[in-house]
Amino acid sequence: MRVSVAGAGLGGLCLAQGLRGAGIEAEVYERDPAISARFQGYRLVLSPVGFEALRGCLPPRWHPLLDAIVGDAYGERLILDPRLNQIGELGPGRPGIVVDRNVLRHLLLTGLTVRTGAALTGYDVLADGKVEARFAHGDPATADLLVGADGVGSAVRAVLSPQTTPTDTGVRFVIGRTPLTERFAGLTRAFGSKIAGDGVSLLLGAMRFRTPPKEAAEELAPEVTLPDVRDYVRWAMILPPNGSLGATTPQEAVLSRMAGWHSDLRAIIEQSDPDNSTLLSIRVVEPRERWAPGPVTLLGDAIHATSPTGGNGANTALRDADLLRRCLIEAAEGRQDLLGAVGDYERQMLTYGAEAVRHSLDALPAFVQGPASA
Repeated sequence: MRVSVAGAGLGGLCLAQGLRGAGIEAEVYERDPAISARFQGYRLVLSPVGFEALRGCLPPRWHPLLDAIVGDAYGERLILDPRLNQIGELGPGRPGIVVDRNVLRHLLLTGLTVRTGAALTGYDVLADGKVEARFAHGDPATADLLVGADGVGSAVRAVLSPQTTPTDTGVRFVIGRTPLTERFAGLTRAFGSKIAGDGVSLLLGAMRFRTPPKEAAEELAPEVTLPDVRDYVRWAMILPPNGSLGATTPQEAVLSRMAGWHSDLRAIIEQSDPDNSTLLSIRVVEPRERWAPGPVTLLGDAIHATSPTGGNGANTALRDADLLRRCLIEAAEGRQDLLGAVGDYERQMLTYGAEAVRHSLDALPAFVQGPASA
């Protein structure tokens, strides 16, 4: 069996690793011109379900490394004012661990074949039931299954399920990262809490590695090369609905909304890495009716993109990867045919994927200040 995966995000790479471990040929096609063409994310909270799905797709020999490069999720989940006084509660948090997305992506890339600069333009189902993917540059690729793991703007979904389109929530946020110094380590109550300002919310999260990733890889899995990244604070300011930065930089736009805020909070933004700060929009993809069965399917944000306030986007993509891996192993071992295996995956994925999107949208108003929180 041969599988083509469009998209080198966490879900697609996790699937490819899982298939590789099962002896199923998988090649990944990424539209970016290079693996490191753009910054690849921040701290993520993995639920027990997401973490176990990830472990299921990784070679067992890497499990000690994975355990070493994550951190522990904690936080009181309070609502604080800009002077760090408690004014409310967000409710109990969920158990989980934290991981740096860029570090995890490097781990998942290890040993895989990834063709970069491969923007998918379409595909054809061939007479023999296989599928041929076409790209803007380079030769087409033929496989038994094409998996669209190519994000919110999925080119695979545009052909497979054109009625399923992204919805812009109107919410914008600026996200960045700042080295976790001794000064910021004292902001324990602010990590995992919402700091409610005038029309904006600031969310902070600490990424504390159990072991620095580069050192952990050198000691536990020398074949893996991980970035030399140290502990940091991930911050995100949620702007008013349809807010924009204007002509300023991301940091300037955030600081302009923090007049009178606690000096430690302002310092986090002032000392952040300007290359890793950006304005993002919150778009979601809600699964619609199931498409006709065939040798093409979808995974992750391509079919159920969630608001990050739900804390379940990466977890759901990893769950997809592990479920599809297990279904395809059944097909490869002859326990059912390929279309039956893909059908089993889709029926389950569409159900829990739709639930994840709804949960994330239900959680969004609690983090938005101003009219959208009413």
